[in-house]
Amino acid sequence: MEGSKADSSPAKERRFGMTINCYHGLMAELVLRPGRRGQLVAIAGLRWRLFVNSLRSRRGALELVSRIFIGIAFALGGFGGAFGMGVAAFFFIEQGKPELLALLTWPVFLFWQSFPIMATAFTNNPDSSGLLRFPLSYDSYFLVRMAYGAFDPATALCGLWSFGILLGVSTAKPTLLPWAVLVLFVFAAFNLLFMQMVFAWMERWLAQRRTREILGVVFVLMMLSFQLIGPIMGQFRRRSHTDAERYVQVLVPVQGLLPPGLAADAIAQGVYSRFTTGMSSLGLLCAFVLIIGYCLHLRLRAQYRGENLSEVAAAAALPRDRSLRLGWSLPGLGAPVAAVFEKEVRYLLRSGPMLLTLIMPLFVLVVFRFGAMNRAGHSGAFLARTPDMAFPAAAAYTLLMLTNLAYNNFGGDGGGIQFFYASPVRFRDIVLAKNLTHAGILAAETVVAWIAVGFLYGRPALDVTVATLAGLLFAAPVNFAAGNLLSIYAPKKLDFSSFGRQRASQTTVLISLGVQIFVVGVGAAAFWVARHYGNFWIATLLLLVLAGISLSVYGMILNRMDRLAEQRRETLVAELCRA
Repeated sequence: MEGSKADSSPAKERRFGMTINCYHGLMAELVLRPGRRGQLVAIAGLRWRLFVNSLRSRRGALELVSRIFIGIAFALGGFGGAFGMGVAAFFFIEQGKPELLALLTWPVFLFWQSFPIMATAFTNNPDSSGLLRFPLSYDSYFLVRMAYGAFDPATALCGLWSFGILLGVSTAKPTLLPWAVLVLFVFAAFNLLFMQMVFAWMERWLAQRRTREILGVVFVLMMLSFQLIGPIMGQFRRRSHTDAERYVQVLVPVQGLLPPGLAADAIAQGVYSRFTTGMSSLGLLCAFVLIIGYCLHLRLRAQYRGENLSEVAAAAALPRDRSLRLGWSLPGLGAPVAAVFEKEVRYLLRSGPMLLTLIMPLFVLVVFRFGAMNRAGHSGAFLARTPDMAFPAAAAYTLLMLTNLAYNNFGGDGGGIQFFYASPVRFRDIVLAKNLTHAGILAAETVVAWIAVGFLYGRPALDVTVATLAGLLFAAPVNFAAGNLLSIYAPKKLDFSSFGRQRASQTTVLISLGVQIFVVGVGAAAFWVARHYGNFWIATLLLLVLAGISLSVYGMILNRMDRLAEQRRETLVAELCRA
């Protein structure tokens, strides 16, 4: 009865009414303003009203504060990078080597395309396909998609860096300003279209589970391959200059035929006053823009015409086994906890990309080991000098890999959160089962890390092993407690068919970063004190005391899950059931 009264409170009715009026207003404006400009103005007004209305809630205010802090960090990176790019461009032209501008355009291109993929927590591209339910013209839909991409953090950063290159070039040779503006504008248009084209086609392939699993595995393998850059660069440093020059002679012509190289070459030819040759490079760059734009047009046109892929399985030719199967039984735990634990484990085992992600700590250990072996005689790598810290470092990295899971417990459930509310099960048991799943993953990975460290760096000593386990006993409850609170107060639905969109709320990202810095800092301080006195049992004692405190805090928060879930029921269901 109390829940029913709360749901029908005047404040919530007003918020619901404002949301309905907001969408009704958009429909009216799109109908009354059939022109492209009018439709874009109506959509911009809707986005603004949604933003203003979101500030009425505590979560919206926290999101704004988080965005301000993250925006300040991005601004520092953008203006700092612009200054560096400008100085480098000025130096290259002053030294008579404008062809080296490719060393600037390639990092801009790579960051512009990779950052939205690597750091999905900082990207928040709204789903423009929801606008197709309104009478929106295709031209307006295409422009809205471009506008969403233009407000991406990667676009803002790389736009500032490109502006820095422009300032450096124009300062070194003022007469080149119009030409550099034209070339860099076309280069920016290519990057924006290419990013949106990748997102659009990725969403097409991610709409079905089979292709989603394949792409997920490929993506994780790409992430793993980046870890090999250090050892590969070490191999190149040991090669003779003749071999290095041979590789450079092969790569330079190839990069000159790609958009970043074409943009740099067009500006370089302008420096030499060879504008005819520069026009050919600019023409090829424009051809890339047209090709990428056409590929994006094909995908967006299909979406506009109503293409809607689904994962509905075809009818099975053979009857399935419908016999009842008993669920798992965990000693000392109730049936609801065991059932949710089984569900979480089965979901995890069905996710190939997630399983590959869990081997990252082992892979990083291998990379660090071979990197340290390659450079041991020159740089004295940290783990090469202090092999006894390899196991604590691996355990800390293992804990960091659980951040996406532990800080958004209900993100993968989506609309299934309604079944949790409808079932006669306490939310305390549901959250406990999820935490036990994450703790089981952490324990299994810690065992694997201990074995890997034993092979690569030598078997960890008993005192180091016990101190590391005490550190995990302190750090894991802190992460689980913070993750449980953020899962209730800042939930975020995980849409596995989308690409390049935010995987967690900005509040979760900022708070989780602070928690990890605190936990790692405390653990590092405890191990530093132990190394200073030459006795790791000191670290064990300190961390066990802290573990007792963290376990008490975790238990207190866990016991309040039922009340918090009831209070935040409307927010949880609305956010996780969002289309």
